[in-house]
Amino acid sequence: MNAPEPTEIRLKRAERVLEVSFADGSQFTLPAEYLRIESPSAEVQGHSPDQRQLVAGKRHVGIAALEPNGHYAIRISFDDGHSTGIYSWDYLHRLGREQDYRWAAYLKALEAAGLTR
Repeated sequence: MNAPEPTEIRLKRAERVLEVSFADGSQFTLPAEYLRIESPSAEVQGHSPDQRQLVAGKRHVGIAALEPNGHYAIRISFDDGHSTGIYSWDYLHRLGREQDYRWAAYLKALEAAGLTR
């Protein structure tokens, strides 16, 4: 699926969220913690599904900076030093669409591993 391009990306540092509006009319409020634990970086995703890392302890993470990456993505730098994920428009749109499912799965995985946010 090719996601529509964003029409607006707004960082709300105090609330620790990224608000993204897309040309198809969809709008998503993506918490920094959610974006951090779903980073598309190899550090989090690994190089195959079985290498995916469960990221814990990011409840209070914030977004330090946003940097355009061509005309197709942004790089998000977090205040915990993580900055290697490139968030394509398609990936941001997918994160918005799948937020409830992904977040519930994350909380379940944390509980199973005995970890906390």
